[in-house]
Order: sequence, then C-alpha cells, then structure tokens
Amino acid sequence: MRVKPPRRESRQAEPSRYVPWQESPAPRRMPLLLRLLQAMAGSLSGGMLILGIIVGIGLWRSGEQFFEGVKMALTPQPPEEQVDVRTVVVQQIQGASELTTAVFAMEAVVPATSTRTIANYEVGTTTLIYVAYGEVRAGVDLADIAPEDVRVSGDILRIMLPAPRILDSKLDVGRSDVYDYNRGFLGLGPDRAPELQDQAQEAALEKVTAAACDQGILQEASDRAELVVAQLLTNTGFTIEVESRPPAADGCAAPAASTIQ
Repeated sequence: MRVKPPRRESRQAEPSRYVPWQESPAPRRMPLLLRLLQAMAGSLSGGMLILGIIVGIGLWRSGEQFFEGVKMALTPQPPEEQVDVRTVVVQQIQGASELTTAVFAMEAVVPATSTRTIANYEVGTTTLIYVAYGEVRAGVDLADIAPEDVRVSGDILRIMLPAPRILDSKLDVGRSDVYDYNRGFLGLGPDRAPELQDQAQEAALEKVTAAACDQGILQEASDRAELVVAQLLTNTGFTIEVESRPPAADGCAAPAASTIQ
C-alpha cells in the first residue's frame, strides 16, 4: 500500500515591515571628574607597581638588613628616664661628709694652782705650769645639705652650704708637757699633780679654740669649702655657684669631740 507523503502547506513569507530610518542617539560624554579619577587610578596602579619592584630589589639586595631596619622602625623606643639633678648632687656632696677646710695649731702655756688651808688660813700653794700643743679643725658638715639647698636654673647650679663650725679640737700629749711643778715653801702645798694637769689640759683646749676663732678660722673654713665643693662638681656640665651661710653664734663653741691624745 502506498502512502502518500503529507502535503506541505506552503507558507508565504510575511511581508517585511518597513521601519522608517531613525538617527541613532549621540554617545554621552563622560563627566570630567570621572575621567580625572580614572586617570589617577591608572597613575596609582603604575606607581604601586614601580614601588613593588623597588621593594623587591631592596629585599633581594639587603636581605636580613632590610628586615632588621623594618623591625627597629616598628619597635617602640624605651621611655627616657628622668633624673632629679638636685638629688644626685646632694648625694654626691653628702658622700664627703664632714669637710675640714681649715686647721689651726698653737702652743698654749696654762698655769694651774691648788691651795691648802687650815682654819681658813692659807698655809701652802701648789703651782703647775703646763705647755700644751693643740689643734683645732673647722669646716662644714655636708650631711646637713638638703635638696632645697640646691637650685638649678638653666645651666647654672647654685648650692648653699651649711654654716662653718668647729669640728673638733685636740691636744697632742706627746708634744705637750708639764713645764714646772712647785709645792711652795717647805712643800706645804697639796700634792695634786694629776688633778692640776687635767685642769690645765681642759683650760688649754678652751684657750686654743678661742685663739682659733679670734684668728678667723670659721671664715677661712667657709671660703675654702666653697672652692672645694665647686671643684667637686666641675664635671657635672653646669656652671657652679657656691655660697655659704654665715657662721652661727655658737659656731666657736667647744665641740663635743674635744680630745686629749
């Protein structure tokens, strides 16, 4: 049985629609600000590329030195220590403690007497003459300096020293001697040689100390103390100005350190 192929319907082409010609719209121009930003982005990209090349070359050449420099740059510096100049100066001066700047030495002839009486009548007198060799030391006690006695003004360091005083006085027994010992007529005076010698030595210390003060030992000690302290602080980097307080009224009093050696 023969089958006929289906019949194809012929499709006529649709008539093309005519579209009248229209002008295409003109391209929109890019704003000036946007163009500037694009240009800057391009420049930055090129600059970053060049910078990367330079850094790479630096890393290749310097190696560990480069990383060490970066580490030092990023590591925070330790805080600077603040030093109280006045406290340091006071400690340095106090280290010298008592500063003897003047010594006075002299020989003193001191008489001592003792009498014997009977019924309120003097029957005999003993006389002792003692020749004493004594020394008096004067100066300043640097331990008395306080922080308020030190002032810093720019590059000038001003120091106020304590008042000078007698530091000690002593007799040199080896160079001292009893010049004369006399118990009077028929030796009726009391035999009190040791007691009279002790009295003579105490009187000699007072006499030597008074003579030293009369000769201006305190003022001399003050002047020399200023020079010594100024020299002591020469290497501090400051211009040193040293002053002393005037001697006190009891500066010439007999010190407790009076000795007989």
